[in-house]
Amino acid sequence: MKLLLCPICKSELTQCGNSLRCEKSHCFDLAREGYVNLLTGSKSGELIGDNADMARCRKNFLDKGYFQPLAERICEIINESNSRTVVDICCGEGYYTEYIKVNTGADIYGFDISKQMVRLAAKRRCGANFFVANMADIPLADSAADCAVHLFAPFCENEFARIIKSGGLLISVAPGRHHLHKLKEKLYDTPYENDEAPPELKGFTLIRTENVKAEIHLNSSEDIDALFRMTPYYYHTSQADKEKLTGLDSLDTQTDFFIRIYLKDIPQGLSYETYKTRN
Repeated sequence: MKLLLCPICKSELTQCGNSLRCEKSHCFDLAREGYVNLLTGSKSGELIGDNADMARCRKNFLDKGYFQPLAERICEIINESNSRTVVDICCGEGYYTEYIKVNTGADIYGFDISKQMVRLAAKRRCGANFFVANMADIPLADSAADCAVHLFAPFCENEFARIIKSGGLLISVAPGRHHLHKLKEKLYDTPYENDEAPPELKGFTLIRTENVKAEIHLNSSEDIDALFRMTPYYYHTSQADKEKLTGLDSLDTQTDFFIRIYLKDIPQGLSYETYKTRN
């Protein structure tokens, strides 16, 4: 975990036995699973973010491979860019972090504000570096990452720009226009399409967008409920509409992931292809 900084004084953390310490003697113990909690303040990460049940539900669903095409494409992009240090922003229970580690061999750092999620991620024992932190104050050194992966999470562009090196990539993933449309048809009388308009990020140039689509078949009420709970719809759907899924034990729907690939500090007017040739 050599790129981690003390969240209190911002100096480098070094491992001393089962703890990480900085030059000012701030100390953070490594949990038995191997992660470290670098979230400061009155809340430790235990009571914020997703709870233990939600974390297990998410892990069980993703480990069945429903979203594997997205994980594969992310790894292809990372390998094409020759990125060797990767940060998984809001890594959740570590499905994508592990997939990237296994399929790219990169030195990868994954973090989330939920201690429950990071605990599960660390239990994967995949060789990634996991820590609890807030994306608004990421305890990583400036220009630490060749690439950052940002899946289904809010933006904090100032911090993203700080931790990604000049010429590095930001791979951002959001629901595509038709993502889970058949699920929404079960819930709502007039299901809406998702907005694919990419935000403009200061310090980054959007070099490419693409969609990764696949048809998935859910053959249990458990998987249908898990998928629903992973979406923002779950928190904004009335109880009456939620009950429409009761007794539903089979569902075919499309996954549609919208990938935005940004390059940090590319000179204005220079194409990505030309930039790669020069560098």
